[in-house]
Amino acid sequence: MTAARLDWLAGTGGPLRGDLQVPGDKSVSHRAVMLGALAEGRSEIEGFLEGEDTRATAAIFARLGVRIEAPSASRRVVHGVGLHGLQAATGPLDCGNAGTGMRLLAGLLAGQAFDSTLVGDASLSRRPMGRVITPLRAMGANIEAGEGGLPPLRIHANKGLQGIDFKSPVASAQVKSAVLLAGLYARGTTRVQEPHPTRDYTERMLAAFGWPVRFSPGEASLEGGHRLRATDVVVPADFSSAAFFLVAASVVPGSDLRLRQVGMNPRRTGLLEALRAMGADITVEAAGEQGGEPVADLGVRHARLRGIDVPEALVPDMIDEFPALFVAAALAEGETRVSGAAELRVKESDRIAAMATALQALGADIVETPDGAIIQGGSLQGGVAESHGDHRIAMALAVAAQRADGEVRIRDCANVATSFPGFEALACGVGLGLQADGTVG
Repeated sequence: MTAARLDWLAGTGGPLRGDLQVPGDKSVSHRAVMLGALAEGRSEIEGFLEGEDTRATAAIFARLGVRIEAPSASRRVVHGVGLHGLQAATGPLDCGNAGTGMRLLAGLLAGQAFDSTLVGDASLSRRPMGRVITPLRAMGANIEAGEGGLPPLRIHANKGLQGIDFKSPVASAQVKSAVLLAGLYARGTTRVQEPHPTRDYTERMLAAFGWPVRFSPGEASLEGGHRLRATDVVVPADFSSAAFFLVAASVVPGSDLRLRQVGMNPRRTGLLEALRAMGADITVEAAGEQGGEPVADLGVRHARLRGIDVPEALVPDMIDEFPALFVAAALAEGETRVSGAAELRVKESDRIAAMATALQALGADIVETPDGAIIQGGSLQGGVAESHGDHRIAMALAVAAQRADGEVRIRDCANVATSFPGFEALACGVGLGLQADGTVG
């Protein structure tokens, strides 16, 4: 029987207007469940992202013997079992599409006294895990992977990890976090240095759960032998999800949109700086703190964008937002150059190639480079564009379609549910022209 596929039909809607609360931050949701499970006591999580990725992580910990309750939508109660209280699961642990889940779990499970196997869907099974396996092996972990360092990961029982001083060759919060989580189980000090600062969600949350951790931009360290204490976490709205609306309201004439309580971690908001450099009209209001993370309301109005050379220093702070930036660049005046972003080639898809191909199909002038792209701004036309099952590419193309001169069919959009459940309804509610079209084949 041929499987059903979810496409979107997108086209010119109206100006984006109103107030919008996007779902909770995926990165914070993953980590809140993980640390809540390893803590001693009961932790409540408010604003938990009800996405497939984060639910997969919660389901894995349930299989590892952690009781997790869901009294209402976007809320979880995690009954922690302590650092050494996890139990072996029967059968493989399915991470779904969650690269964050798999890489962080590899570090966390490397110090357990039982064997584990991590598997994922077809997309995740093509994503490299060697960058995590190498430092974990240096700590004494016994991990096997498929050819080329691809999943599945077979993690063998280990009772003797050793802290290391690791200089990461890549700027990756997932690699850093995997090493730090393994460091909870290691003797001595575990220290990670990065070529460029990356997101510090893990460090902030470890501190919130009572584990002594030292961190500054580009460096983090901790010692083993401490305990995690249960704490309540309020998850801020996900900046990566807000990004699509920041771009949409910037490029659609007449738009005036407000996004509520968005996470403003400084290692996450590179897109905001890039859009402002392009001339975007975005204001930051009602700044505060939520769950240990800075938050603010963002007001955005339509503005004429101009092309820029994206500063390489911003790249690690906007790595998940490049599909949205490519759309802004395709609709700006003049040329935009992106470099230093080779990491995009090993995300859920090769996002450089996928975005270049999709935007070219809509008439954009975009040329790939090994680590980025050169984009000449202009107009877009209707047509058919492939998302390659990548949630962020699908949503970026939905934004692009709002300025196309005809309808755009966006293929293979079901994976949007991994990070942004309810995207279609929220988008349509503020003015985007978008509808689902279930097809076969």
